[in-house]
Amino acid sequence: MLSAAEVRRILTDVPALDHRVCLITIYSCGLRLGEGLDLQVRDIDSERIFLHIRGGKGNRDRYVPLPERTLLLLRVQWKSHHHPVLLFPAKGHGGLGAPIATEPMCRTTLQRAFRLALKASGVKKEAHIHTLRHSYATHLLEHGENLRQIQVNLGHKSPVTTAVYTHLTSLCQTQHQKRLNEFMGNL
Repeated sequence: MLSAAEVRRILTDVPALDHRVCLITIYSCGLRLGEGLDLQVRDIDSERIFLHIRGGKGNRDRYVPLPERTLLLLRVQWKSHHHPVLLFPAKGHGGLGAPIATEPMCRTTLQRAFRLALKASGVKKEAHIHTLRHSYATHLLEHGENLRQIQVNLGHKSPVTTAVYTHLTSLCQTQHQKRLNEFMGNL
């Protein structure tokens, strides 16, 4: 898992706008790699500030909260190519094909951009794009978010799957110890 500071360092070191915005969207919405790449213009609900994730794991749709900062970045990204459907279209070999692309950006292209940014950032931890999703869940938990809400955001069927993140955060254990001491303090 990456700390919030490490995530920021890595994402800051992604030079290409489309790669950076896609990775920021994946992190800030807790998405899987394919969910981020497959986002379409119609999936943004600007009024309610949600993203519609279509055909996630298990072919299930879900809505996830969209941070306002991410919405602004998605708008800047879209203005860079004006593709009528895709948010992250493939640019092609010459780099100019985004407005007419028929497919989203390639998975390996984004994975390579992440690896290069990880190296440039100086973060020495083993990390992949999916690590951003784990970090998102852990950071929300550390900030007091309800485990059930994190489960819904991540699209997990079972709360057991989401509960794994409680083991990744020392803050949860510290808060648990504090509550336990308060609860048992007057025995």
